[in-house]
Amino acid sequence: MTWQNAALLAAGILGSAVAVFHGIVTQRLMVRPIEALFRADGRTSGTIRRLVPLLLHFSTIVWFAGGLALIAAASVFGPDARLATGLFVGSAYLFGVLGNLWGTRGRHPGWMLLGIAVILIAIGV
Repeated sequence: MTWQNAALLAAGILGSAVAVFHGIVTQRLMVRPIEALFRADGRTSGTIRRLVPLLLHFSTIVWFAGGLALIAAASVFGPDARLATGLFVGSAYLFGVLGNLWGTRGRHPGWMLLGIAVILIAIGV
């Protein structure tokens, strides 16, 4: 395994791990309280009650799938597919880095961990 593949593999493992932790925290600290508010407020439609948790977990799903794609890129894909995967997942992770950094004013470990993954992706491609 080359050092570029090792960097992509490490980025994929880190990104997937961050996604799993993010999903657990999002469910506990955001989805459950919002669902409780929706149940207490009878004006919220069933469609909204179903969509909000999915939208809150969208970034989690993208980060997890991106991590799996990076792992596959490191072990299976050719150079062109590795580059395309790195660019796509790297841009999704970079958006997460910037969003977490801006939204939490730097007081959240997610932006640092995804930032490390972005650096590893840049090394790997």
